[in-house]
Amino acid sequence: MKVAYFIGLGGLILAACSTKPPDSDWNHLYNGKDLSNWKTNRAEGSFAIKDGLLVAHSLDLRSHLFYIDKDNEPVAFRDFELIVVAKGEPESNSGIFIHTDYELRDDKGHLANGYEVNLNTSPTVTRKTGSLFGVADLKEQPLDDTQWFETRIRVEGKRIQVWLDGEMLVNYLEPDNPARKPNRKGRLLKPLGGAIAIQAHDPESIWYFKEIRVKELKSNLARETRSQPTTYQQQSPFLFSYMR
Repeated sequence: MKVAYFIGLGGLILAACSTKPPDSDWNHLYNGKDLSNWKTNRAEGSFAIKDGLLVAHSLDLRSHLFYIDKDNEPVAFRDFELIVVAKGEPESNSGIFIHTDYELRDDKGHLANGYEVNLNTSPTVTRKTGSLFGVADLKEQPLDDTQWFETRIRVEGKRIQVWLDGEMLVNYLEPDNPARKPNRKGRLLKPLGGAIAIQAHDPESIWYFKEIRVKELKSNLARETRSQPTTYQQQSPFLFSYMR
């Protein structure tokens, strides 16, 4: 598998693999039985349970399923590791959203805030599964995402890392003043954290999820910052390379 590293000048290249903590350290967000503690923001019926799997399949409009608390409000996660085990049907689009909320930026149902880790089985898309959508985009298919695979997302301070089946694909450090297109101005990490959500993209796309769990981090490390732009699309100091 090819690995895309996003490395800030003067920054630290973090290890691509780490030992998985004991299962007791993790909070299982999906119980394998029903949608307890989950809420759809619109297009009810876009998420269902079938044979113990959470199925994302929009019946009409783009929809998102949010993890919520006992008051039916999205739970905010700031520093955390998130593990999602999923697979998609061919030519299917979905996504995992972090540091987000209910706000929409258009009538098509796009979420206004936070980051998306893309899930897309289409061989023709330019943002493959594992991409940090529009920020750190993977141009080559990292694995067969029509078969079960594990996505691990780690957010600590200003750094976002993404692994697929144990291999790091994205290592991104959000700068102090990130350059964003006007319609993507909310693509930022929230100081107090934000919601976790799963996307049901369109009626032709079907994704299956069998495990979703999170571990909150209580790190004493200083929160990294950068004042320069960091997206490689904008002549940033980040190096974008493929390494076997």
